[in-house]
Amino acid sequence: MPVTQIVYASRPFGYDELALRNILVIARRNNSRSGITGALICREDLFLQLLEGRRDVVQTTLDRIRHDDRHTDLRVLLDEDSSDRLFPDWAMRHDPARSWMWTAAQVADGAVHSATPAETRAVFTRLSREPAMAQDPAPGCPLEPGA
Repeated sequence: MPVTQIVYASRPFGYDELALRNILVIARRNNSRSGITGALICREDLFLQLLEGRRDVVQTTLDRIRHDDRHTDLRVLLDEDSSDRLFPDWAMRHDPARSWMWTAAQVADGAVHSATPAETRAVFTRLSREPAMAQDPAPGCPLEPGA
C-alpha cells in the first residue's frame, strides 16, 4: 500500500533546545499512535520535516502543525505517494542540519522554497542513509525531558 510523504519547511519562532525537546517528545508520542514516521531537520533559521503514513493521517497532522505558534511561514515543498517509507523505524528522527544542507544565507535568499521536489526528496533520502546521531534515542523512543 502506498504511503503519503509530505515535506514542509517553516521558520522557527522562539527556537531553543527546550522548544525542540518538547516538539520531539510530542511528535514521537503522537506519531507512534498514528502510524506516522519521518524526520525533522531543524536549526535556528529552518524547520524541514518529512511526514509519512496514510494520507488522511498525515494531512490531519500537517493541519495541526500549521496552527503551531512555534514556527511561521509554513510551505509544503513535497506531497506525493511512495511505495516505501524513508524512515520506517522512526516515529520522528531528529537530525540537525548538516553542512551539505543550505547555508543560512541560501535559506534567507529562498533556496529552500525554490528547491525542486527531487532536491527536497534528496535531502531526506541522504539523511535516511546516514547513521543516527548518538544523542538521538532509539527509533520510536520518546526523548525524555532533561535527557
